[in-house]
Amino acid sequence: MRVAAKISLSEQEQKLLKRLSSSNKSSVRIARRSKIILLAADGKTNLEIAEALNIERGQVSRWRVRYVAEGFRGIEKDLPRGGRNKQINATEIVRLTTQTKPDNATHWSTRSMAEAAGISATSVRRIWKAHGLKPHLEKTFKVSRDPKFVEKLEDIVGLYLTPPEHALVLCCDEKSQVQALDRTQPGLPLKKGRAATMTHDYKRHGTTTLFAALNVLTGNIIGQCQQKHTHAEWLKFLKQIDRETPKDKSLHLICDNYATHKHPKVKEWLEKHPRFHVHFTPTSASWMNMVERFFRDLTTQRLRRGVFKSVPELVEAIEEYIEKHNEKPKPFIWTAKANDILEKVVRANCRLSSKKNGALH
Repeated sequence: MRVAAKISLSEQEQKLLKRLSSSNKSSVRIARRSKIILLAADGKTNLEIAEALNIERGQVSRWRVRYVAEGFRGIEKDLPRGGRNKQINATEIVRLTTQTKPDNATHWSTRSMAEAAGISATSVRRIWKAHGLKPHLEKTFKVSRDPKFVEKLEDIVGLYLTPPEHALVLCCDEKSQVQALDRTQPGLPLKKGRAATMTHDYKRHGTTTLFAALNVLTGNIIGQCQQKHTHAEWLKFLKQIDRETPKDKSLHLICDNYATHKHPKVKEWLEKHPRFHVHFTPTSASWMNMVERFFRDLTTQRLRRGVFKSVPELVEAIEEYIEKHNEKPKPFIWTAKANDILEKVVRANCRLSSKKNGALH
């Protein structure tokens, strides 16, 4: 028969345990354990103590043994729970995320990384957030290789930051192949707790091309929709710009390198109209043309969710949007300096060159 270990208390230990067992400031656990030890010191058996305190006999036995072995330290705190705490190496998780790929995917997910690293998906998510990592996202880019990049960059940014006197700076471009899309089924409107709906499939009713010129100073738009976007349509748009701008102002047009803008007939017309000065953006640098910002607003605010049953209906919607825009125009402010842009392009080219050389070796 197993006999419970005997406990003998010093006067100091007895005072401490009595104080903890009756104190309102000590925790319930410490007070109960102190009572167990005091009753055990009085010669009570584990069963008697369990019945007196209305607890299990195994609990009495456990705290009696710990007190005999370690004294008050044995009952002051719980023992560590089973299992080993896994040490998470955040640096290694970052390295795996940025320098490796899964066997069957192009990028890591929280679950696939958790499985590979042997940790929880929550831990992976926390590490990624702390280091600003978003493997599920990818941004597109295009670095210009134009040999005259610096010259064109300084020219265009100069027009934005210090426009010439007695002149208008107009950002011109075409938004081609704008589709008149009609949905196959009517969508449901926005309501509380539910987003508006739209079918993924659609019917095509033709396209139009929007020619637009953004006045950098005022934000006004000169627009014209045409069926095609050849040099003939571009010339027609240039003539509209000529009609709708003050005759005493020089016009500086910022355009991309589309062949239509450099057609011989266009050059011939420009020679006869010396107040027109054309400035071309570097190749693969359409982001320098601020009219692209207007095209983005037009797409997101009017076209993307629009339903158009015909091209004339689409053209009417575009013209109405431009008209409303011109009632309260707001110019886009260019803030980037040419040197800052050039530094970024140089860094990007250096990184691309180093990666290319690394791939070759």
